[in-house]
Amino acid sequence: MRPHRTIANKAKIPFGRALSHALVSLIALAAASAAPAIAAEASIPKFVAKDGRHALLVDGAPFLMLGLQVNNSSNYPSQLPKVWPAAKAMHVNTLEVPIAWEQIEPVEGRFDFSFVDVLLRQARDNDVKLVLLWFGTWKNNGPSYAPEWVKLDNNRFPRVITAKGETRNSLSPHFPATLEADKKAFVQLMRHLKAADPDHTVILIQPENETGAYSAVRDYSPTAQKLFAGPVPAQLVKAMGKTPGTWSQVFGKDADEYFYAWSIGRYVNEIAAAGKRELPLPMYVNAALRDPFKYQDPYTYSSGGPTWNVLEVWKAAAPSIDAIAPDIYMRESDNVRKTLEQYDRPDNPLFVPEIGSDKGYARHVYDVLGRHGIGFSPFGLDQTGYSNYPLGAKTVDAQALENFAVHYRLLAPMAREWARLAYEGNVWGAGEADDRKAETLKLGDRWTATLSYGEWQFGSIDQPWMGKAEKQPGREVPDGGALIAQLSPNEFLITGYRARVSFGSVKGERFLMARVEEGHFEDGQWVFDRLWNGDQTDYGLNLTTTPQVLKVKLATY
Repeated sequence: MRPHRTIANKAKIPFGRALSHALVSLIALAAASAAPAIAAEASIPKFVAKDGRHALLVDGAPFLMLGLQVNNSSNYPSQLPKVWPAAKAMHVNTLEVPIAWEQIEPVEGRFDFSFVDVLLRQARDNDVKLVLLWFGTWKNNGPSYAPEWVKLDNNRFPRVITAKGETRNSLSPHFPATLEADKKAFVQLMRHLKAADPDHTVILIQPENETGAYSAVRDYSPTAQKLFAGPVPAQLVKAMGKTPGTWSQVFGKDADEYFYAWSIGRYVNEIAAAGKRELPLPMYVNAALRDPFKYQDPYTYSSGGPTWNVLEVWKAAAPSIDAIAPDIYMRESDNVRKTLEQYDRPDNPLFVPEIGSDKGYARHVYDVLGRHGIGFSPFGLDQTGYSNYPLGAKTVDAQALENFAVHYRLLAPMAREWARLAYEGNVWGAGEADDRKAETLKLGDRWTATLSYGEWQFGSIDQPWMGKAEKQPGREVPDGGALIAQLSPNEFLITGYRARVSFGSVKGERFLMARVEEGHFEDGQWVFDRLWNGDQTDYGLNLTTTPQVLKVKLATY
């Protein structure tokens, strides 16, 4: 992040004036039409959608989450001093923190929100927004964060029974006692937030965590079997375009998994809906993923959770859930991109609430934001002494934080502006792929942008005279990426990290970069720093490890 400077000889230009008149008019018209709704609930965060794009409104304007999710057991006052320094070092604007059912209701009917109050106060002091993760009936399929009076009472709160009659350590969604107990605690949490957080430091809620069941495609208890033998609910039949019948009749080989996805989805929807009646904050669920390309036996992943193959079921089952978000711990860039494609839907805001903490994951912030994503959050990068390697970094040290901080430092000063552009118009982006090859993005009908990596700022590695040049250092792990936002038909905002951006013409026209401004954002305004030309543009636009933001005007001649 650039240090704040007094502007003396620099032109400080409101960002809107830098846009084309057409885009300014578009934004003004959209703002005017949305003004009554925003004014009525200006302080309540909410998702909005337009033309298949989404935004999270915070304080009445689109918000880009530059997040960090703390470790599972960092949700105690004693651990917060080990969290805030990491958040500051990474330049985050949003912190994701678990709130455990056992933490707020250790004894049935007696509620303790002392940690919530400490967290709210310290988040405000650190100028950070919060996402609260409700670890209730399920955390990674199990009840480990439920209070003992729940997780040790199988009679009152039954667990999943497999087809072989084995008991799994996952609570069944088919029993009202479990639902009502969880719902009661969640409602109390939301009621407390309504009173304790009038300014909405909390911007999102995640009810439950990575739902589903491992080593069991569904619950086969007598109660579940009776429901499975009955008719598929009409709501789901209609949503899926099916003919009425039993689960087996309607869904065939997928019946077991669809039944369980519906059952869990309805359960979570009940909890979310009850919480929203107290305080209508936006809510999302997160998904423990299955392979994005290949068929997998449901016994090998968290069956019934919101995996890509049952998104339609979850959408029908849980209308009170505003977004379904993937937790990404796959290292392969093709798998990451395919997952983003699957969850990037006109009816679903895209963001990644969990991604691995190792360096190779950081580049994917450009893939997420290039798809109009609203946020990104690596998991477990606090200083409480835990590492989830091999899913993430081997050691959570200053370098592990810096691997993400280099991107957040770049994006933080322009986070609101990027969020607005992503909601109002066209954006593109990509992180460096595993094969490290250049790739070309089509920027509408007229222009292209080719992203390449491993280049120095001068020359090109494919030219013979560059053959003896050293390779760029620190390139053991792919870490580059770039973002592009369209300001007008021929104007673009460019930023990125260790990437070269080279423009082209779709129609083969002769063109040039008529103007390349380097600048930065301060208080929502574009500040012109200098023009690039000559050596700075002869070999494309080379984005380095220094935070750089460019405005580029293309023209034909």
